[in-house]
Amino acid sequence: MLTRLCLSLFALLQIVMPPALADPMAVEVLKVISGDAEHIFTVEVADDAEEISYGLMDRDSLDADKGMLFEFTSPRIPSMYMKNTLISLDMLFINSEGGIEMVARNTVPGSLRTISPPVAVKAVLEINGGLAATLGIEPGDRVEHPLFGGPDTDAAE
Repeated sequence: MLTRLCLSLFALLQIVMPPALADPMAVEVLKVISGDAEHIFTVEVADDAEEISYGLMDRDSLDADKGMLFEFTSPRIPSMYMKNTLISLDMLFINSEGGIEMVARNTVPGSLRTISPPVAVKAVLEINGGLAATLGIEPGDRVEHPLFGGPDTDAAE
């Protein structure tokens, strides 16, 4: 009876386990160039529907040099939101050439309000809320990463 209960519990956990925890995302390095400054981030890359949907949900912190890069198959106008996200984030909407089109600053944790850029983008970079202002990151700045035709980077450890 105990064995059957344990197997049932294990099966249930497999069904409800978040995809981001079940299959770890690739971790890569990217650079944000703002004026004369270069800012290096180690990012998890969300590049499939489950990873993109789950994002940074349920995390209670994010190191200042970390982030998540949402990579889209082709440019689109994404509808981002903060459902089950516990920390404020800045969202950098990035075009196919690596140019930052829009920065959504200090997003509200838990909010279901959608956040979208006015143009199609290839990716979204999420970093800690307020960090873009602190670092002076603005629309028109550039992101270097292989996704945007930038130099290859080694995967972070």
